[in-house]
Amino acid sequence: MILRTSLGFVRRIAVVAVSLGVIGLVAMASADEHPRWHIGVLLVGYSPDSTEVQGFREGLRAAGYSEGRDVVIEWRAAEGHYELVPRFATDLVSKGVDVIVVESTVAAVAAKRATRSIPIVMAIVADPLGSGLVQSLSHPEANMTGLSLMTVDLVTKRLQLLKEMRPQAARVGVLWNPATPYHPKGIEDLKNVAPLLGLELKFIAVRTADEFGSAYV
Repeated sequence: MILRTSLGFVRRIAVVAVSLGVIGLVAMASADEHPRWHIGVLLVGYSPDSTEVQGFREGLRAAGYSEGRDVVIEWRAAEGHYELVPRFATDLVSKGVDVIVVESTVAAVAAKRATRSIPIVMAIVADPLGSGLVQSLSHPEANMTGLSLMTVDLVTKRLQLLKEMRPQAARVGVLWNPATPYHPKGIEDLKNVAPLLGLELKFIAVRTADEFGSAYV
């Protein structure tokens, strides 16, 4: 089952870590050797040293796993370069990891294309169902599981809340990333609700962090 949550990154990743306690059983070593789970982590927008990703390690420790003793982590970070993600996913599969943890829809799609047997745990995915990653939230297919950000439910609610906070607002800027699979669907949802709120939307495409500055000009 895929959990629908809007909790912070650290708490979401902690739930993922608990999931690994069950999935990791496939990585059991011989009876006289302490078992160690080989975990692949595929990052698109975060770096392994970022505060958010450190929550992954905190979640593992909270679940009773010690890195080096119980867990070996194989990191792959694209740092915003989407073209690298498919290669990194394939590389993790070739390393024979026991589970792949992904932090975005882009990473989840790449991992799913790279393997249908290695378990994939989604930590931050906007809409697993709408993105075609799973057939059902209650019964995800094969090797996909994890968490949903409930973006389908929240994207228009955020616009409604903005109007409630600033009733005089007439024009709203919306930053979006054309390379993110869910964003075109989110834009259509916003376009449908904006006239009902008396709002005109201006969409600004932003693909990398370097483009944020010019987007606000």
